[in-house]
Amino acid sequence: MVRKKRTDYPSAGESSGSQEGSGSGGRGGGPQHPPERMPMPQQGGGGRGGYYQGPSMQQGQQGRGGGYYQGRGGYQPRGGMPPQQAGSPHPDYQGRGAAPQSRGGMVPQQFGGPRPDFQGRGRASQPRGGMAPQQHGAPAYEYHSHGAPQPRGGLPSHQYSGRPRGGGNLAGLHGAGPSGGPSRPLAPELHQATEVPYQAPLHTPTEATLSESQPSEAVSKEFEQLSVHDEGTSQAIQVVSSSKNVRFPLRPGPGKKGDRCIVKANHFFAELPDKDLHQYDVSITPEVTSRVVNRAVMRQLVNLYRQAYLGGRLPAYDGRKSLYTAGPLPFTSKSFEITLLDEEDGSGTQTTQRRERVFKVAIKFAARADLHHLEQFLTGKQADAPQEALQVLDIVLRELPTAIYSPVGRSFYSPNLGRRQPLGEGLESWRGFYQSIRPTQMGLSLNIDMSSTAFIEPLPVIEFVAQLLSRDVSARPLSDADRVKIKKALRGVKVEVTHRGNMRRKYRISGLTSQSTRELTFPVDDRGTVKSVVQYFQETYGFNIQHTTWPCLQVGNTQRPNYLPMEVCKIVEGQRYSKRLNEKQITALLKVTCQRPSEREKDILKTVSQNNYNNDPYAQEFGIKISERLASVEARILPPPMLKYHDTGRERNCLPRVGQWNMMNKKMVNGGRVSNWACINFARNVQESLARTFCHELAQMCKISGMDFALEALLPVLASRPDQVEKALKNCYGTAMNMLKPQGRELDLLIVILPDNNGPLYGELKRICETDLGLVSQCCLTKHVFKMSKQYLANVALKINVKVGGRNTVLVDALSRCIPLVSDRPTIIFGADVTHPHPGEDSSPSIAAVVASQDWPEVTKYAGLVCAQAHRQELIQDLFKVWQDPQRGTVSGGMIKELLISFRRATGQKPQRIIFYRDGVSEGQFYQVLLYELDAIRKACNSLEPDYQPPVTFVVVQKRHHTRLFANNHADGNSVDKSGNILPGTVVDSKICHPTEFDFYLCSHAGIQGTSRPAHYHVLWDENEFTADQLQTLTNNLCYTYARCTRSVSIGKLF
Repeated sequence: MVRKKRTDYPSAGESSGSQEGSGSGGRGGGPQHPPERMPMPQQGGGGRGGYYQGPSMQQGQQGRGGGYYQGRGGYQPRGGMPPQQAGSPHPDYQGRGAAPQSRGGMVPQQFGGPRPDFQGRGRASQPRGGMAPQQHGAPAYEYHSHGAPQPRGGLPSHQYSGRPRGGGNLAGLHGAGPSGGPSRPLAPELHQATEVPYQAPLHTPTEATLSESQPSEAVSKEFEQLSVHDEGTSQAIQVVSSSKNVRFPLRPGPGKKGDRCIVKANHFFAELPDKDLHQYDVSITPEVTSRVVNRAVMRQLVNLYRQAYLGGRLPAYDGRKSLYTAGPLPFTSKSFEITLLDEEDGSGTQTTQRRERVFKVAIKFAARADLHHLEQFLTGKQADAPQEALQVLDIVLRELPTAIYSPVGRSFYSPNLGRRQPLGEGLESWRGFYQSIRPTQMGLSLNIDMSSTAFIEPLPVIEFVAQLLSRDVSARPLSDADRVKIKKALRGVKVEVTHRGNMRRKYRISGLTSQSTRELTFPVDDRGTVKSVVQYFQETYGFNIQHTTWPCLQVGNTQRPNYLPMEVCKIVEGQRYSKRLNEKQITALLKVTCQRPSEREKDILKTVSQNNYNNDPYAQEFGIKISERLASVEARILPPPMLKYHDTGRERNCLPRVGQWNMMNKKMVNGGRVSNWACINFARNVQESLARTFCHELAQMCKISGMDFALEALLPVLASRPDQVEKALKNCYGTAMNMLKPQGRELDLLIVILPDNNGPLYGELKRICETDLGLVSQCCLTKHVFKMSKQYLANVALKINVKVGGRNTVLVDALSRCIPLVSDRPTIIFGADVTHPHPGEDSSPSIAAVVASQDWPEVTKYAGLVCAQAHRQELIQDLFKVWQDPQRGTVSGGMIKELLISFRRATGQKPQRIIFYRDGVSEGQFYQVLLYELDAIRKACNSLEPDYQPPVTFVVVQKRHHTRLFANNHADGNSVDKSGNILPGTVVDSKICHPTEFDFYLCSHAGIQGTSRPAHYHVLWDENEFTADQLQTLTNNLCYTYARCTRSVSIGKLF
């Protein structure tokens, strides 16, 4: 599965200036609750919920039924597959291990048979055959728990003597995809079912060799089906019904491996106040949804009545329903009447006077916020963080910045915090800072980081439209496409009128009129008299409208809308742009946010000094004191792993230096085979001769790097227009298969040359290749074709090798079986993430992706599954699911189950340990995600074989945080890399980490530009009982096995 890069910037989310453009775009909001019953997608077509599996599995031969498509070197068998009947355990899980399968009819490998290793440089033969699609339409799996809790491994409690580090005990829901092509494996398909058991070899190989990819010739055809299991006969597994029953693993002790050093972190120590905190419920009538209005009401109340009725208290207000004070108010319940001058309306008629609005405010005592529990938590004497106390302190420290700056989430922005930078199309970047109070080992700390995001420029609407359309708007009339673009950009934007002198009333745009300004009329009295907008503005204000062919802005409500000509409106300053940014805007924002570590550190310290927390009246009122010094933290630099390359190269092993190495004098440890390939050129400025030369150079590089790669293409270079992508692909593929099919061969690779700005072409091309034709493709941009640099060609060769089933490198420790808690027994490593739609895309589904290792002990090849799920749903709904089939009864499936079966087929052994890395989960969703997804993992295992419950370690990986680590001395060349960042392998598990739980920060990559962002790993469940050194070393080493480049990456290829 191709590694997914992610960024905060396309969705105009706040940017923290990380040196990666990676990090998630558009994650879901608050915690998501599992639905009681998930509706089943309808069969047929590329429906949501259909699985798409990553890039290099083989597709079936039976018509267009195709096998499902898995990614990156997994081995998907082919062959017709009758479904297994419900009620029997999965046949692949009957014994200790079994051989992979080969082409043709398949019978079980006999006990004692050799374990066919993946050796040499050629690509192993792939099993073939169409997989019978699973039927859908029955009710979906209902999320519930049953049975007694099982300790680790699923053993009964009386047989279990160890203690699961996870604390409490846990246990543990898709649709139709497009049809596949007749040749390669790349079509997504429904869940399959396996019926006939196959036998495992009696021995487990111990030699330090690469695991097999070459399937046995004697395997049964029936083995090729995925399992169907009768849930009625499965072992009952208990899911903990409440998060209160779960205790996240305690820290097993600090790590000791690596060279010790001191780093600085952007955390500032905060003294815990000794005040008696009180909470009051607030009710404002009439109720308004705007926090700005609520705060204005409360600010007015405090100004008027602080001394008279509030006992001199300076309360902190959350803008909604809660008010906090450092001590009791003189009353338990009291009502106030507050009058505000209305500036925010714009829903009524246009008047010359600002309207007065009267609000009734009721304040009633609710509870005392006990800081004793917070102190107990910080010292490790209490398990759960008292969120209410932390929330109070956070609200207190946000009170003053909220009044001064423009708040966006946990960040604050202002045009005065840094120079504004234009982003194009009427947008500009504002600088700001992120602020959050956090519990850590050193007590409370205030996390401060620099941030940037996009705001709408406070321009006259006419100028904004000119920038948006990138042309002189007076040159020609607006087209329908122009109107749609303007409406999309301006909807919800607040404007002020400029034609009434000092009376600049504000309105919020709800849309555009369908008629032009000169055609627009409205009633002026109850007798039905109408007047045109042009006439009204000329007679009432003496204003002559120039752009009479343009539409008016529609403001206010739909029952009684107001119409404002664009030329009398100006955009109000301070409005964040929350929609998706285009590529140019993203690039411009990245330039603004990228800061070298030393510059970022200075800006953070400057921000803390400017905020002057110790003189903040709210902080003083509540007794909070903030240090102005960065936290000094003990860190360790983990050693890089030794990498293995092919023995025929001049360099067989490689020890990376500062997170980097190259392919010079090295050959891929397992080179794939590409015997038949073709090229399509969609770039008009690339001549056929240049395309042919480029392809030849790329083929040469692949061969030099260790692949078995044919130097000559099967067909001449085919030139085509981008708007004919489907026709070109199918013509090329059809011509090639007419030549190859009689010989029993296939088209192994399609090289595609794309224009630099290719819009939707890339996505459409990949969709056709991988879900229709079943064809491995490699796209190359025009600019690289012209440059034809050796480094670029070498990187592309790495990508191609993995796509066709090869390996670029493996860890030496893996081959020598010395990776703790991985090499000792068959271990599968999962990675999972959910990508959410960009803001404003209300109907788009969220996309869940799960990958899993498909070889052992190397742990370098991964298969991937992708499915659509409910909009902004963070829980992965298809990890495991059960439904009723009319013919087969109760049927189970899901992503975990399929990947476990795929692992068994590829390695001949069932996983005896599961390590699950989960990306993109916020702290507020930890319990939810753990309860739901660990339960799904356990049920998937149990559906394959009763009592099959391998121990699970569940680790959340977070990149969307704001902790940054800086070298203690930026001038010390031995403690920084070329970009000025901390060295790769730097790990921190003290001071700024959780007071008691098992977490750590790891910066596994070398910086390129900007400030590196370490990944934060938090262990939520650990039945394998990792030590800190074991998990930190494994996680760091996995970051060196990313196939597409010769660099360590920030989070392993699992994501």
